[in-house]
Amino acid sequence: MLKKYKTILNQAEAEIIEKKSRFIATVRPVKDEDEARAFIDEMKKKYWNATHNVFAYQIGDRNEIQRCSDDGEPQGTAGKPVLDVLAGEDIKNTAIVVTRYFGGTLLGTGGLVRAYGKSAKEGILSAGVAEMVLYRKFSIVTDYPTSGKIQYEILQDGHIIHDTIYTENVEFIVLTEADFADSFNSKMIDVSNGKAQINMLNELYGVWLDGNLDLYE
Repeated sequence: MLKKYKTILNQAEAEIIEKKSRFIATVRPVKDEDEARAFIDEMKKKYWNATHNVFAYQIGDRNEIQRCSDDGEPQGTAGKPVLDVLAGEDIKNTAIVVTRYFGGTLLGTGGLVRAYGKSAKEGILSAGVAEMVLYRKFSIVTDYPTSGKIQYEILQDGHIIHDTIYTENVEFIVLTEADFADSFNSKMIDVSNGKAQINMLNELYGVWLDGNLDLYE
């Protein structure tokens, strides 16, 4: 699993006008190629009377799946510029459909490339790029006398106490970035003198939105 990657979380739309041609970029997160194709079909039905419905998508940890279509525009002037926006920003698991309503004025090869690329960028800006971070979730079970010291060290190093459970002992459910998981585990052993029960529960992605951490298990 990737330690960090960029994607979008919600569908968004943006529109630009170039020499009276209307370009509408619709952006949607997709998990696989089936979702991407279904999205493209949906947009083609929605904008059935458009001159072109150009698309591009990029899927996979290493962008293993990259597809684009000019949908009747001159080769390389439409789908590729849209895909280049995704590839250039390394935005994963995302599909874009740029719908064009021809305004009567030819844009030329360079004009088309710029218009489709600009439209895709505006769509991404409207959606907002989210950085997904891989976290490891730990359970730390300790006695009450040691709990204060452990809590202090967890917070001192910038880890996240996701939950605290009080029974005959204290259990901290802690989220730590995957890059720091090994050092966190070692420090908890040292701080508790080896007495705390430390278990790694699972891995999950999280993203910070408006000061809150949203988790995706």
